[in-house]
Amino acid sequence: MSVETQKETLGFQTEVKQLLHLMIHSLYSNKEIFLRELISNASDAVDKLRFEALSKPELLEGGAELKIRVSYDKDAKTVTLEDNGIGMSRDDVITHLGTIAKSGTADFMKNLSGDQKKDSHLIGQFGVGFYSAFIVADQVEVFSRRAGLAASEGVHWSSKGEGEFEVATVEKADRGTRIVLHLKSGEDEFADGWRLRNIIKKYSDHIALPIELPKEQTAAEGEDAPAQEWEVVNRASALWTRPRTEVKDEEYQEFYKHIAHDYENPLSWSHNKVEGKLEYSSLLYVPARAPFDLYQREAPKGLKLYVQRVFVMDQAESFLPLYLRFIKGVVDSNDLSLNVSREILQKDPIIDSMKSALTKRVLDMLEKLAKNEPEQYKGFWKNFGQVMKEGPAEDFANKEKIAGLLRFASTLGDDGEQVVSLAEYLARAKEGQDKIYYLTGETYAQVKNSPHLEVFRKKGIEVLLLTDRIDEWLMSYLSEFDGKTFVDVARGDLDLGNLDSEEDKKAAEEVAKAKEGLVERIKTALGDAVSEVRVSHRLTDSPAILAIGEQDLGMQMRQILEASGQKVPDSKPIFEFNPAHPLIEKLDGEQSEERFGDLSHILFDQAALAAGDSLKDPAAYVRRLNKLLVELSV
Repeated sequence: MSVETQKETLGFQTEVKQLLHLMIHSLYSNKEIFLRELISNASDAVDKLRFEALSKPELLEGGAELKIRVSYDKDAKTVTLEDNGIGMSRDDVITHLGTIAKSGTADFMKNLSGDQKKDSHLIGQFGVGFYSAFIVADQVEVFSRRAGLAASEGVHWSSKGEGEFEVATVEKADRGTRIVLHLKSGEDEFADGWRLRNIIKKYSDHIALPIELPKEQTAAEGEDAPAQEWEVVNRASALWTRPRTEVKDEEYQEFYKHIAHDYENPLSWSHNKVEGKLEYSSLLYVPARAPFDLYQREAPKGLKLYVQRVFVMDQAESFLPLYLRFIKGVVDSNDLSLNVSREILQKDPIIDSMKSALTKRVLDMLEKLAKNEPEQYKGFWKNFGQVMKEGPAEDFANKEKIAGLLRFASTLGDDGEQVVSLAEYLARAKEGQDKIYYLTGETYAQVKNSPHLEVFRKKGIEVLLLTDRIDEWLMSYLSEFDGKTFVDVARGDLDLGNLDSEEDKKAAEEVAKAKEGLVERIKTALGDAVSEVRVSHRLTDSPAILAIGEQDLGMQMRQILEASGQKVPDSKPIFEFNPAHPLIEKLDGEQSEERFGDLSHILFDQAALAAGDSLKDPAAYVRRLNKLLVELSV
């Protein structure tokens, strides 16, 4: 064994200690997946070497035959996994094997629940699969040397998973990494060729490079043991290059877990080969759950890019628009050069054509999921709905297609679940209804009970209820769907079109004319607080509401702009009153202008509260209300 120098003992990051405790106490219900995780990491290391060797062929050190080897020793009770990939330097080993190298570490620890099944999903999401070695091993040793470094700069890492690890410099002739697992008592079953072969076939058959096991050999009596021979136990061909008819669902699912570092099966996938003017293969997946960094638009995302089956880039973001950043998968092109960079990708017209086609393929896959598996699509929408709502603004060409995938709560529901599609809304619209009505607000309870809906309840017209922070911004990019215009029921002068009878319209005009004096009187009382005062056609039960001007920002957009530090343009609401309400009738008959002013302001402030807005002068509202209560009690 090589002489060790520069030996030191270091402590694990706190989060790793907690993670190791979970691993050692069998967090995983299925122990055998430790091998899947280590093979997946080895495959990534080989991919990284291939990529770096494109510009630095000397990194291959004369050994271009890339592979992974898994061996075992029954007597020593060890399992060894070795790759000739990129390898690690001393600093790499300390960084990668001593910490959870993820920005979301705090989120990870916060979300650990103690529920083994749930926590195993988290571990997958945070890509900490190396530590799964401690499920079956009570000591793990890693010998590694980064390609390009001298043989004397090898590194030996060792730990028993108890809070600290040792690192030393050793001689290592070959580049790459060798991991030795010293099996725990009772885990001897893994030091067996047949068992290891079955695990590799089950979980890692899709890995696109050879995974070798030692051939079972016996020497004849009196003869020396024969030289060790190896045999490939996986297909060693890129799964996406095989015909779809030859790939089983289980293989697609395992490949997804490999590239996404996820422990849950995907909701759906699409495997496609394009031939003709452009030639490329793609394999795209819709995950079952959202990653923690989904809403960090600047976080790394994208597809794995291969060129003629050679790995080139992780997270190539140029192939899908940002609102589809949750999609995982692989794209393999025959039309790009092997030395392609991120900068070149952004300017290449071939990429624009591929991006357009891949985007349509994802949207088609989601349409199919929504149509054939509505319950699964409901789960997808809960996880990714807000991100999909970014689509109409980013992808004008597919705006109608994206709109068909959107889901909303509505006045026909009673739990606030976003399950109504625009097609369903139109299918049950009233006869003669040529508009899609919606209302935005902060919470479901607020919009569900909004006075703006009173006339719609009376006439039995469904209204979509939008409560996500992004909704008002979304609707500014959605003008129509299937030829029907969107109408915000809290904005402008409400026009129900054919849903209002001629008698209703005539009666409304007559009432408005009869109340012109009251309109002017309230306008004088409220002064600069409002832009306009008018008789309302929206109300049946409430005395008054505040409507938004046709071109003014709604409350959601104002809050978003204010939160981002931007100046919000000044705008004043429209005060609408219900002339048939007893309070308005009482107001109309009020002789005292001071009392009339107080009552008008109280009605204005109550309408603001009903709309979910905050009062500009709460003390004045309380003072007026108290004054009124005292008068009523006398």
